[in-house]
Parts: sequence; C-alpha cells; structure tokens
Amino acid sequence: MITSPLAICSDEPYPQLQNLGSASLYFDEILSIERVKLFEDFSNEEIEALCRYMMCYAAPSGCRLLQEGDEEDFLLLILTGKVSVIKQMESEGSRSITVAEPGMSLGEMSLIDGSTRFASCDAIIPTDFAVLSRASLNAIFVQMPRLGNKLLLVLLKLMTTRLRDTSVLSFPKMTEVYV
Repeated sequence: MITSPLAICSDEPYPQLQNLGSASLYFDEILSIERVKLFEDFSNEEIEALCRYMMCYAAPSGCRLLQEGDEEDFLLLILTGKVSVIKQMESEGSRSITVAEPGMSLGEMSLIDGSTRFASCDAIIPTDFAVLSRASLNAIFVQMPRLGNKLLLVLLKLMTTRLRDTSVLSFPKMTEVYV
C-alpha cells in the first residue's frame, strides 16, 4: 500500500504557527519565485511531485523558525519574507551571518544527517515557508526513487557549495589548495 504524501507530513513541526496546507496548493507561487536553488535541476512535473510531500506555514515577524542546537530533521524552503540566520559565537555572542530570502532553503544538513542545528533562524518580516521532513524524504525514496535520488544529489550539491563558500571566507589563503 502506498501512503499518501500528506499523511507523511502529519507530524507538525510548527503547531504554534498557521498551517497553510500542502505546498501543492502553492505550486504556481513556488514556480514564480525568481530562483529556487533546491528546484533548479527539476522539471515542473518533478517540482509538483515534491510539493505534495511538503507542508507550508506562515510565521509572524520575530518568530524563531530554527533553534541552534535543536535536534530536528527537516528543511525549510523560504517562499515569502526574510529570515535572519544567527550563529552563536563564543567570543562575540550571537551574530547574524546571512539573510535568507524567497527561494533559499535552510536546514539541509539536519535533514540529511539528523544532527543538531548549526544556527538559529528568525523571521525578520512575516514569512511563509515550506517544510520537507526526513519522513517525507524517505517516502519519496520509496514511492519515487529516481526523484528521491535526484533530490539527494541536489541537496549534496547545495551543501558542498555552502561548505566551499564558507571555507573561502574562513581560510582565504587556502583557496588555491582545493582539489
């Protein structure tokens, strides 16, 4: 028996926020976002299939979406609004390290490896976002293995790009050493 994709998403990560329903309801809006790196290599049909495994939420300004150190296993795709990514620094306290805008994803590492969150994320302005949980990712692997493998490769590409970018910022003199 094949499980309905929405049944996979029933464990709500944000019970305190307005649940906007399946990302399928926002498919046209998602396609209209200028650049969604998570979906760059996918056809419209594949994006529509992935949307069936994602739930959307609305967060008010100032809402904490992800907490550094929490053990969670889902990623966020920012649909509207802006989100500050905040890292706790030993010597400086907390510091905003970037701002995520529509089309950007957050939390890929925790989705893949289940480890604690690397940074906190706060909505700067009212923000709508879609959630892809590990349970939904596993369902994609079972129900649509080719699409699941393609998604996994895209996630790995996103993470390695961020790692390289971070390495260049952290170790500028070592950029010539990349193999």
